Amino acid sequence: MRVLDVQDLGVVIDGRPILESVSLSLDAGEVLGLVGESGSGKSMTSLAILGLLPPRAEATGQVTLDGASILGASDAALRQVRGRKVGMVFQEPMTALNPLMTIGDQVAETLRIHGQGSRKAARTAARGLLDRVGLPAERFPLGRFPHELSGGQRQRVAIAMAIALKPRVLIADEATTALDVTTQAQILDLLKRLVREDGVGLILITHDLAVVAETADRVAVMKDGEVVEEGPAARIAGGMTHPYSRRLFDAATHAPTRVRATRPEAPPILQIEGVVREYAGPARLFGPRKNVRAVDDVSFVVQPGECVGLVGESGCGKSTLLRTVMALERPQAGRVLVHGEDITRATGADLRRLRRHIQMVFQDPYGSFDPRWRVHRLVAENLHLLDEAPTAAEARRRVDEMLEQVGLSASDGEKFAHEFSGGQRQRIAIARALITGPSILALDEAVSALDVSIRAQILDLLAELSGRLSLSYLFVTHDLTVVRSVADRLMVMRGGRIVETGETEAIFSAPKAAYTRDLLAATPDLSRNMRALAEGRDADPNTEEIDR
Repeated sequence: MRVLDVQDLGVVIDGRPILESVSLSLDAGEVLGLVGESGSGKSMTSLAILGLLPPRAEATGQVTLDGASILGASDAALRQVRGRKVGMVFQEPMTALNPLMTIGDQVAETLRIHGQGSRKAARTAARGLLDRVGLPAERFPLGRFPHELSGGQRQRVAIAMAIALKPRVLIADEATTALDVTTQAQILDLLKRLVREDGVGLILITHDLAVVAETADRVAVMKDGEVVEEGPAARIAGGMTHPYSRRLFDAATHAPTRVRATRPEAPPILQIEGVVREYAGPARLFGPRKNVRAVDDVSFVVQPGECVGLVGESGCGKSTLLRTVMALERPQAGRVLVHGEDITRATGADLRRLRRHIQMVFQDPYGSFDPRWRVHRLVAENLHLLDEAPTAAEARRRVDEMLEQVGLSASDGEKFAHEFSGGQRQRIAIARALITGPSILALDEAVSALDVSIRAQILDLLAELSGRLSLSYLFVTHDLTVVRSVADRLMVMRGGRIVETGETEAIFSAPKAAYTRDLLAATPDLSRNMRALAEGRDADPNTEEIDR
């Protein structure tokens, strides 16, 4: 049964076309995967369906929900649609949840706003909803606040709010992009269960073709505000027809060609020896606080020219270990040697000298930039680590040269960070990290927030820089597909400890630890899902292609 029908949807903002002739349909109990690069119009389509466009936007076309037209409806009419008939789950739950309200009150508020019973009845219903999404009362009482939950748990709260009124359509906008693989698998299983049990029509917006192949019944590909191809998800296995769709597929399966410059006979660049990092635990009614050990006796080395991957779930200790390696936090035990010198005990000029050799690239480059600074100042920021500060002219020459090395132009130095795309900002972050001539880069989820084509470009850049500059990488990520294509060795972390380490392909082929096997099983695998689609459903030769 058709629950949503979008025909010739167009959106114009200040005279600029954002969406053009978008046509989509969704049946009850069906999952539609909506894929495309950042800026392709996926999220704008969902906002147009919900009537949440910016004030200056003008929408044309037709959006029909359960046979009733809702495009251009009054605010009062749309308030009855939002939540009641169409639920929305956003990418970042912390921005969608009120940090000052308990999770029980937030779920109950959705019910009370729509007149679904008294405060007591709404809280009782909220308890049932949280139980249903995997947040049982014994561990997650209604009085918990969002900041007390993990990312995956907060996303479950957002889903509970979205399904509270049993909507006919659920829109999940990149709802699993920032989650680790096991949490992502749990959220996807939850969404699929809601579709199966409640007959909800689900629009799954994502840039991850592996997730679409695993979850969706049909897929629509968007580019520049248009749907360029649409058809059964089995079409992914059979080969999509539009050139842009094929480029997305190639990017999703892209493995960078890296010059292996490893020199095992050379002294290690980085040595981690028995590092322990603890934090004070929560206050207890009786007795002293019990320390929480975030990093527990971790040891490993990184050789010149080597890329070492570090993977694990959120909360396993990866970021704490990185902060310790970067001497941003001091360990309670153990030491970190950079070129044989202990950076964890260094101070003053010695600390600055050692930090020259190890630099960091963060997941969100924009969050690590001062938005008031131009790019040349951002890239030059780390030059204070040099023994002698260069002159203004020399600093500018170095910045221009570094921008060109990462695929930008010297003229980009005059711009501000907000004038660049996400991939370009990550190139700026890499240029800033390289300006001191480091031996090793620590990459903290540096490509996880990028769409597949931009991710492929950044991985190619890192591979090229490694060969040309003999760089080593400590590559921290929750994306096992990416780490398999870039890392020489792999370390798997759980509960603050390294539970398995070895050559990357050896671990993927024959993992020894049960936890590693669970991680690999939870990872969306495009090749595996393609085989399953091909075996379970024949690709439809009549797939619609709209070539603009």
